[in-house]
Amino acid sequence: MTYCVGIRLNAGLVFLSDSRTNAGVDQISTCRKMMIYEKAGDRFMLLMSAGNLSISQSVREILQVERLERHDAEPLTIWNATSMFDVARVLGSAVRRVYQQDGPALKAAGLDFNASFILGGQIRGEAMRLFQVYSPGNFIEATREACFFQIGESKYGKPILDRVLTPTTPLDEATKCALISMDSTLKSNLSVGLPLDLVVYREGTYASDQHICIDERNPYFNMIRSNWGQRLREVFEGIEDPQWAGSGGAMSLRTASDRYEPLRKVTHSGQLIV
Repeated sequence: MTYCVGIRLNAGLVFLSDSRTNAGVDQISTCRKMMIYEKAGDRFMLLMSAGNLSISQSVREILQVERLERHDAEPLTIWNATSMFDVARVLGSAVRRVYQQDGPALKAAGLDFNASFILGGQIRGEAMRLFQVYSPGNFIEATREACFFQIGESKYGKPILDRVLTPTTPLDEATKCALISMDSTLKSNLSVGLPLDLVVYREGTYASDQHICIDERNPYFNMIRSNWGQRLREVFEGIEDPQWAGSGGAMSLRTASDRYEPLRKVTHSGQLIV
């Protein structure tokens, strides 16, 4: 499996992906899930993938040459598109082409056509945009109310993103948040693993010079892994333990409403059974 997260902020974009593709007792392998398509000064586009590796690799290759025919216009590609929306359309077309080629054979083998993508970037003349593309090739776009997307093993790293991220979050804070989200996922799921690819894109630059591969020797990520767990324990220990009714007038877990009390059953002899 894998875990990827893409974040769109007022100040820029943050992308983070792991690289694990198999996880078993005796089989662990890695493969990069992130690919950058860049034309300096004109466009910056980044693609992350999750799901069946053979499907996502085929889509990435086809995407570079995929052409959408247009009436009375040059065929649309990721290199001449004037909006990220059109780039997402080309990506969706590439996904459908792979499905046409491989879908029947996968179905005959009892396998699902399973792939999902996060696509983000900026083309000169328009604002930054972020999309999530599904297996059928359809897609949705990030909004101010939902400024991030996750694919793969998303449930473990979602709570911190929900609590922290807003469009006004600074890039460095969002990067820290994404790394904590990844650490939470690594802690709880063996199918996600190092090394990680991290890219930070600053609005209006049409290129990214903040791209790093994070392995087990990275001092900042190791600091996060140790400090986050320690701080969580400190906060947990700082919250009062529950007190039950009748324990010296302390806080009670009981409610004044009988509607929320447990069901009770009284036997014919008058004995009360909870």
